[in-house]
Amino acid sequence: MTKKSVEGLFAEWRGDAGYIREYDALDGEFALAEALISARRMAGLSQKELAERIATDQSNVSKWESGRVLPSTRTLQRIAEVTGNRLSIGFVPVPGEAKIV
Repeated sequence: MTKKSVEGLFAEWRGDAGYIREYDALDGEFALAEALISARRMAGLSQKELAERIATDQSNVSKWESGRVLPSTRTLQRIAEVTGNRLSIGFVPVPGEAKIV
C-alpha cells in the first residue's frame, strides 16, 4: 500500500468534478462558520462564555463553528447582539449562473 500525502490527495480531489461540486456547495457553510468564530473572538469570548450568554450549551457553539450544524436566524441574531454586531443576511449572484424569472 502506497502512502499519499495530504497535499497529494487534495491535488487528486481537485481534479474530480464531483468533489469540486460538493466542496463548492459547502462554501456558504464555511463562510458562516468563519464569521461566527471571528465575531466570538473579536468579542473576546470563549465558546463556553458565548454559550452562556445566549443560553445554550458549548457543544452547540462548537457544532456551529465546525459547520456540522447550521444555527437558526434567531440564534444568529442573539449571537450578533452579544458580540456587539449587527446581523446582515443577503443574497449574492453567482457569476455565470442564469437568472430564472
